[in-house]
Amino acid sequence: MKPADDVPENRTSNNTSAPASGRTNPSSSDRPLPGAMPDRLPETAPAADFNARSSAKTLLRTMRAGALATIDRNTGHPFGSLVNVATDSDGSPLILVSRLSSHTANLEADDRASVLLASGGKGDPLAHPRLTVLGRFFQITRGTPEDAHLRRRFLARHPKAELYAGFADFALWRMTMESAHLNAGFARAADLTAADIKTETADARQLIESEAAAVAHMNDDHADAVALYATKLLGAEAGAWRATGIDPDGLDLACGDTVLRLEFAKRVTTAGQLREVLANLAKQARGG
Repeated sequence: MKPADDVPENRTSNNTSAPASGRTNPSSSDRPLPGAMPDRLPETAPAADFNARSSAKTLLRTMRAGALATIDRNTGHPFGSLVNVATDSDGSPLILVSRLSSHTANLEADDRASVLLASGGKGDPLAHPRLTVLGRFFQITRGTPEDAHLRRRFLARHPKAELYAGFADFALWRMTMESAHLNAGFARAADLTAADIKTETADARQLIESEAAAVAHMNDDHADAVALYATKLLGAEAGAWRATGIDPDGLDLACGDTVLRLEFAKRVTTAGQLREVLANLAKQARGG
């Protein structure tokens, strides 16, 4: 097993906005980020034509399931499994797993892991964006305020998980992100730091504390506005749309298995700012 003090640290790289050919590699002499690409691009590679940070954050916030890769506790082989995924307020991936499973036993032995989040679609699967997030998972202690907050966010994204979330062998795990690798299609790849894809929350404590009440209020009293956000502002089909989460950067919406992300034009850190932003968005959706 690789010792903890030999794990690569987060490093800032020239990778987030305009990488050559949409691909980037750390150029410093420091150890590379976990998952960083090899430096094999030709000098003639075209310039990037996409926003890597934005694409990565969208995938992080909208994918409902992903491929969890852990390190097998017996042999060290990579072990892949399918898990439901949600996010904390700052975008950190959340999983709800049973201690009876191999991937949980692997995490207990070595907390290093990655989660692959891939969007589907017609045609070649490799033509669609996907994001690999790398970091370390730690288990959330049941019954703590943190557990209540994360459990609410996870179950809002995965309501059917209510059936087993309370079982004694199930627990939430939260990833401390170290890096990410985005492949947004042919010649559109980028290595990203944790800071590139995380949402800053240090100044948004009031918003986070009021999130549960705000989500319930929107769904109970302003369901029409929530539906308009999805259909008018994001171009979705009509349906039973509901809000599932709010953070400083945006609003998460869901209808059945479909998840959408409505980004705010500016950061929101208080309940008052949130009310103003949501009211303005409703007015915009109504054509006002």
